Amino acid sequence: MSSNSGIQIPSRLPLLCTHDGVLLPGSTMRISVDTARNMQLVKSRLLKGTSLKSTIIGVIPNTRDPEHDSDELPSLHSIGTAGLAVQVVGSNWPKPHYTLLITGLCRFRMTKLLREKPFLVAEVEQLDKLEQYTEGDQADGELGELSQRFYQAAVQLVGMLDMSVPVVAKLRRLLDSLPKETLPDVLASMIRTSNKEKLQVLDAVDLEERFKKALPLLTRQIEGLKLLQKTRKLRPDDDKRVGQHLFLLCLTNTLLHISCSITQLKKMPESMPEYALTRNYLEMMVELPWSKSSKDCLDIRAARVLLDNDHYAMEKLKRRVLEYLAVRQLKSTLKGPILCFVGPPGVGKTSVGRSIARTLGREFHRIALGGVCDQSDIRGHRRTYVGSMPGRIINGLKTVGVNNPVFLLDEVDKLGKSLQGDPAAALLEVLDPEQNHSFTDHYLNVPFDLSQVLFIATANTTATIPPALLDRMEVLQVPGYTQEEKVEIAHRHLIPHQLEQHGLTPQQLQIPQDTTKDIISKYTREAGVRSLERKIGAICRAVAVKVAEGHKVSRAESPAEQHNTENKEEGSGITAPPEMPIVIDPIALKDILGPPVFEMEVSERLTLPGVAIGLAWTPMGGEIMFVEASRMEGEGQLTLTGQLGDVMKESAHLAISWLRSNAKTYLLTNGSADPLEGTDIHLHFPAGAVTKDGPSAGVTIVTCLASLLSGRLVRSDVAMTGEITLRGLVLPVGGIKDKVLAAHRASLKRVIIPKRNEKDLEEIPPHVRADLDFVFASTLDEVLNAAFDGGFPMAVSHPQVVSKL
Repeated sequence: MSSNSGIQIPSRLPLLCTHDGVLLPGSTMRISVDTARNMQLVKSRLLKGTSLKSTIIGVIPNTRDPEHDSDELPSLHSIGTAGLAVQVVGSNWPKPHYTLLITGLCRFRMTKLLREKPFLVAEVEQLDKLEQYTEGDQADGELGELSQRFYQAAVQLVGMLDMSVPVVAKLRRLLDSLPKETLPDVLASMIRTSNKEKLQVLDAVDLEERFKKALPLLTRQIEGLKLLQKTRKLRPDDDKRVGQHLFLLCLTNTLLHISCSITQLKKMPESMPEYALTRNYLEMMVELPWSKSSKDCLDIRAARVLLDNDHYAMEKLKRRVLEYLAVRQLKSTLKGPILCFVGPPGVGKTSVGRSIARTLGREFHRIALGGVCDQSDIRGHRRTYVGSMPGRIINGLKTVGVNNPVFLLDEVDKLGKSLQGDPAAALLEVLDPEQNHSFTDHYLNVPFDLSQVLFIATANTTATIPPALLDRMEVLQVPGYTQEEKVEIAHRHLIPHQLEQHGLTPQQLQIPQDTTKDIISKYTREAGVRSLERKIGAICRAVAVKVAEGHKVSRAESPAEQHNTENKEEGSGITAPPEMPIVIDPIALKDILGPPVFEMEVSERLTLPGVAIGLAWTPMGGEIMFVEASRMEGEGQLTLTGQLGDVMKESAHLAISWLRSNAKTYLLTNGSADPLEGTDIHLHFPAGAVTKDGPSAGVTIVTCLASLLSGRLVRSDVAMTGEITLRGLVLPVGGIKDKVLAAHRASLKRVIIPKRNEKDLEEIPPHVRADLDFVFASTLDEVLNAAFDGGFPMAVSHPQVVSKL
């Protein structure tokens, strides 16, 4: 390794783009050439050229993915190294490529790109031409001091190595023969450094700046070797792996803690309890993936196909994942977003997280947070007592072995709080992209970078998530499925999965779509598909019994035994031995699952005045809700039953007040000024065992009371939702999609929603919107006219007030 700064390089150089290495002047490097541009350069210049200048090329770093090099212009670094091609070796396995041995000569700056194809040619300006300086210069000023410190550090580094190795002995001789201005480049290319650090040395055109950039790298290498020697002295027989891993840890700020722990461990006898604690701590530190990452699979088309195959519907979630992949492809340093999937149980929130990990090609780890009430589960325990351990985040990283996995924080809305702290507050640092690059676990007591982890949280509702924690996450609503979507999901995923789980084949069991619709409407009433899968599993188990009995009949039973078996199976809906395939018809379905659990009882419930149907949102999805009212002689009191919350009770009082103030307008007086004079009203909200609260039942209570006081029946095919005011206005509410899907499941035909919720219908599938008649109401007048056949009569109409502003 000698200085070549006296060589004058051509003003036009062909450029060889490198992706995984940085060539520095004075060093020699092997470069693999397999891209189209680089291979064309080797064939045209290096294999055919005979003069010295023809073998001098520019080696310049390319920051773009090498897969795009043949199609797009590389993203070139501004400064490169002119190199002399010493050796060229070609090979055809596993694909055609060349291996070059190149010695760095000097730096250059690219001033103009002259040609792009078939290979890059640029006009360059040679740098560090006359960097030689005299011994007098070395002794004076800051530059001389830096060069002397660097030389002494290099001698110390070589002295710590095994001098019996020929390469080490040669390096020691070179330190005295090489000019000191070449030492930063030569040493930086030999010690353990990252490409980013080598680029910083390459960019340091000024010699003094170059010494400043390279000296910390050399010092770090010396400290790492010192630490490695300490670990080898500790347990030379079985601690070699620990020593090697600890050497890699010298790149972080964890060096001081590791060194102190090793010093303590050396002074302890093995019989002390602290010995095991310290040893476990060191083993945990070396097993963590401080710098190990998995490479993302950034194929947008393949990701779209995989997500579509794994999940039906869920368009919003799949679109957000593809957006993340696209941005990641354009900008490789993107921090991991914090996504929160909020929706009813059984809609596939957890399985989507697992599919995202498969799409990215990353490791997947699930952390169940339901019932966690100790902040140490998140941040870990301090190493002050026996039994201390890291938190679930650090343990998960140790399990997956990489620092950029997909973490699924399941049931984040079910975190608890106790005397041991608030785990939701401990998650604030984990789920903040601006802070989690230095997450500190109490057990480790050193920062760990979580910025590359893709966190996905799941929840049934955002109501129980603290506002500060919710603010750190991007909430994506996952609504329930329509009946048509459930049928498609059942035949695409659930039925094949259950057949495989029960050892059956499609040639043995078939479930027609009409039967699936009956299971959905009569045996399951849910937003997700968990109960549907359980019912399909029950059918598979029943059929498995018949198939097994059929095999036994055909092998061993006598005619008499066969006759007895047939008598036992009379009226079962499935004959034995069965004829393949067994098709589940309505008779077999009722035989296996029993009588229908859910019946369409809407019309039977609305046979008397004083009953109306509302729409409610629950964490389990949308539901229809009946509101019943009755009147009896009394003193004008209002009784409310059905486990109501304060907000719903206030809605009932609002409804009563509005009807009393507008009794004359709607002909509800019955000869007296107050329709409740001498009358008590009882409002009931079945089911009585379920707690209910929220303002969206306001319009339903008004309609129910208007039906009771007028003696008219509410239409049996209409449901409604909306908040009311004393002035008779209808205000918007949430959960419109889930509520509309609940009305659709109940076979209702008309849905009354607030006018300002009209925009929320865009999320509802078109076939559901086509089956329903939507009425958008901004006042209670419009609600009453839509809820009763022929409208609701008024004695006088409200005058239209025109604003004068």
